[in-house]
Amino acid sequence: MSTEIVEKKVYKLYPYQTELIDKLFVTIDNTEEDNNILFQLPTGGGKTIIFSEIAKRFIEEKKKKVLILTHRIELSKQTSESLASCGVDNFVISSQIREDEQLKESNCYVAMVETLNNRLTDDEEYIDNVGLVIVDEAHYNSFRKIFNFYKGVNILGVTATPLSSNVNLPLHENYNQLLVGNSISNLINSQYLCEASTFSYDVSLKTLKVGVSGDFTVASSDKLYGQFMMLEKLVNAYEEKSKNKKTLIFNSGIRTSLEVYNYFKEEGYSNIKHLDSTFSEKDRKDILIWFRNTPNAILTSVGILTTGFDEPSVETIILNRATRSLTLYHQMCGRGSRVTPTKKTFTIIDLGNNAQRFGLWQEKIDWQNVFNFPTRFLEGIYNREQELTLYQPYIVSDDLKVKFENTDFEENTFDMKDIHKYCLDNDLKPSKAIDFSMEDHLAMILDNANDYWDGRDLQKFLEEDIRYRIKQYTMCIAKSTKSYEDWVFEKYSRQLQQMLRSKLPME
Repeated sequence: MSTEIVEKKVYKLYPYQTELIDKLFVTIDNTEEDNNILFQLPTGGGKTIIFSEIAKRFIEEKKKKVLILTHRIELSKQTSESLASCGVDNFVISSQIREDEQLKESNCYVAMVETLNNRLTDDEEYIDNVGLVIVDEAHYNSFRKIFNFYKGVNILGVTATPLSSNVNLPLHENYNQLLVGNSISNLINSQYLCEASTFSYDVSLKTLKVGVSGDFTVASSDKLYGQFMMLEKLVNAYEEKSKNKKTLIFNSGIRTSLEVYNYFKEEGYSNIKHLDSTFSEKDRKDILIWFRNTPNAILTSVGILTTGFDEPSVETIILNRATRSLTLYHQMCGRGSRVTPTKKTFTIIDLGNNAQRFGLWQEKIDWQNVFNFPTRFLEGIYNREQELTLYQPYIVSDDLKVKFENTDFEENTFDMKDIHKYCLDNDLKPSKAIDFSMEDHLAMILDNANDYWDGRDLQKFLEEDIRYRIKQYTMCIAKSTKSYEDWVFEKYSRQLQQMLRSKLPME
């Protein structure tokens, strides 16, 4: 093993975990050696201790070695500790430790993907006689590169959400079958997980942009959630549902988390700290110790506590962000689900319409359908998201209010859905709704512009609002394709510019 001394913890398996281990082992026994199995169990269900026991039994019965892959150093350490608690001596392969005699003598290895890939690229027989590869957090695609070195070897992937992090690389391409464990609701009913009460606060997400990863960008999320209006909504939600309870806040970006920290401080809360990936290991450890030992602590964070973090005393999870990732949604909610002798329930405060997008955290999901038809499943979620966008209330950004200081946004409201319905009710062409929208934007610009060039600058500030209205319009007419929306936007912008030219002086 590595030179670091690991304190052994003793785990007692729950009956359902023993049943799952037996079921998994029977499946491994009755399949060919090149069969890849994916195993699903909710966050909090004990995936790590289950696959540690699988490793122990495999080594004892098959007399072959086991390799366990993780994607983060923290998870490697936790896996090593779990294996040690099961009585499995293991060697942690890391970039800091080169191979020695213990490498060849060990029967179980824990490795991060990139480190192991580099070693195997240099020497394909770096680890010999491996009979089982276990992949933790198997929904990540970085593990695929290792599969090429272990063809003909059983691979067991474990995850809470059998949905690939890359829609173009579905998990069923690398795994032959999915074994589904106990559902969240089943574990709640059996009192292995806490029951969740979810409180959703409507938030207009129209300004959020989707990045190349398929999720909302950090930049657009920071811009939305850093606004005073959203910070105020966050504190009000905390005071309504979680005051004096241990609370973990998830944010999309560091900028937002720092804004949250400062705003809570300004509101008189001294029991709050901020944590992100830039913190040193010592600082992170100190903050997590403080969080564990402070009954009413508030911890505002970014990303790093979604996996590899276990603090059963958390009473409230606040989703101060929106995500299009089902996996991330379940990871965040699951951080509050651990049962303690004094805690059987926890609270989820949703400020990103996530529960509306994915359903409540504890709702049953047909994981076989997700595994076999991921594209169809995601399309259903995105269609639901578009419907939510259509019916979200329009909220004017603070930046827009500053630029259009002569416009009374309380009085001057425009709802594309209502306008579209008005056109249909009065035998007008549906496209007339676009004309009404241009006239409304023209009036806003004329109220705030001194000349044509001033008006053109103001038109640029309206681009997000224009796109939002066009999105609503195209959904009303059931023609919501990106190319059509872009065509309408270009035509809209060109005609609005011509209207400004005829109404405003050039000098």
